[in-house]
Amino acid sequence: MTVSPLARFRPDVQSMHAYAVQDARGLVKLDAMENPYGLPPALQAALGARLGALALNRYPGDRGDDLKRALAIHAHLPEGFALMLGNGSDELISLLAMACDLPGAAILAPVPGFVMYAMSAQLQGLRFIGVPLTADFALDAAAMLAAIARDKPAIVYLAYPNNPTANLWDDAVIEKIVEAQGAQGGLVVMDEAYQPFASRSYLDRIERHGHVLLMRTLSKFGLAGVRLGYLMGPAALIAEVDKVRPPYNISVLNCECALFALEHADVFEAQAEAIRTERTTLLAGLAALPGLKVWPSDANMVLVRVPDATKTFDGLKARGVLVKNVSKMHELLANCLRLTVGTADENAQLLAALEASL
Repeated sequence: MTVSPLARFRPDVQSMHAYAVQDARGLVKLDAMENPYGLPPALQAALGARLGALALNRYPGDRGDDLKRALAIHAHLPEGFALMLGNGSDELISLLAMACDLPGAAILAPVPGFVMYAMSAQLQGLRFIGVPLTADFALDAAAMLAAIARDKPAIVYLAYPNNPTANLWDDAVIEKIVEAQGAQGGLVVMDEAYQPFASRSYLDRIERHGHVLLMRTLSKFGLAGVRLGYLMGPAALIAEVDKVRPPYNISVLNCECALFALEHADVFEAQAEAIRTERTTLLAGLAALPGLKVWPSDANMVLVRVPDATKTFDGLKARGVLVKNVSKMHELLANCLRLTVGTADENAQLLAALEASL
């Protein structure tokens, strides 16, 4: 009897769902927390000429070291700390799980949160412990501390701000979690993917601890298509994670695009400022809509609760606006939609479509 080659795939992989990317063709795309602003034409031409001159016939070389130095300056990396590059934050999350995959190891994170924390744990064979947030999406300090004491996780992830709730955590609660995790010999990874839009960063506190890593990405900076994340922390810890990184994981195209963007950081900082301004306007418009609950945001997204998430999502899409229906991600997100902050025109279309859909 012929055995199907599907039998060679892990049962848990067969039972999983692949990460879904929505088809946004012909729609106002407000579902993926992307920077809505492109490069100005002059910079497009300059970048094109620069990329065209690259030696694509060669493996990536020392340019990656140039990028690490540029990012260290851009991020104000402290003395004694090191930085490594990933093909987006997703790869860094996978590499961390791989590097910490000791027998019985676990990864802990608040939920609802970024789905890749749990997915990377599952794929690497680690236990994932999700600790529910409170009803208003704050960290449950008692539950987090109890889980750390009970399960002794290898890694605790704290997204700062969180996705999809868009909020920052209480600083005092963070420090209690960081100290408890350090006392039992585990790592804390502060995920600052949305740092360009946040009012606070953990970077000014990272030197207090020898077990805290900080992860950022250039995706929200304005380079989502480039796929470039970076991990910062004490040099000895970064060196261990870097050992499991695939060779040449960052292409010369990714690298050169990132260096070019950092050389023109003022352009992207102006875009981030425009997004923060538009966020204020969008929050005010959402607050004026009846039957809708909106939460404060420190990111380039806004979480709202509507009477019927599926009906409202479909209504928005029928009116040409695509958002993210997160209502089935976790019970705390019942009837919630996640809205990306777009341009002034995109946000106006969103508000009009949302009012009609409600």
